[in-house]
Amino acid sequence: MHPAKPTTPLTEDNQDGAQEPEFKPLTREEARQWRANQPGFSLWRLVGVQWLVGLLAAAVAALLTQSAAVAVSVLYGAATVAIPSALMAYGLTSSALSRLASGFAQAALVGFLFWEGVKVLLSVALLAAAVWVLPEPNWIGLLIGLVLVLKVYWFGALLQARRPVANG
Repeated sequence: MHPAKPTTPLTEDNQDGAQEPEFKPLTREEARQWRANQPGFSLWRLVGVQWLVGLLAAAVAALLTQSAAVAVSVLYGAATVAIPSALMAYGLTSSALSRLASGFAQAALVGFLFWEGVKVLLSVALLAAAVWVLPEPNWIGLLIGLVLVLKVYWFGALLQARRPVANG
């Protein structure tokens, strides 16, 4: 059996049961000001950037390879991410379900999980349909388009994290 290790002595900083400062809820006006100072985030802007990246990637692929099949495959790969993202953005911001659940946190979470599931299933279905949709699928091009557009999420999160936040 191992001997017990000595514990650090209690100080004022780590006393067991020490009281934290009293929680003070914000007033309606303070909450409104706090929200106004927070940076905005638009799902539709994210979807627009995804489409822009997909179109640019397809144009670059067409210029580099001189092949329409590769460009179409890159664009299709981008669309397998951007189309489901647009559907999810609609579901979370504009659908009747989102308007009904707007005041309830649990319902909003369930709505998010539902639309995320729809997005994943639609992406898988679009990838599976590539063999029938594309006349000459170029799998490397499709994968490049898909990955580039997926990385837009990370780029958007990075930009959002770098924005200054004023906590009034």
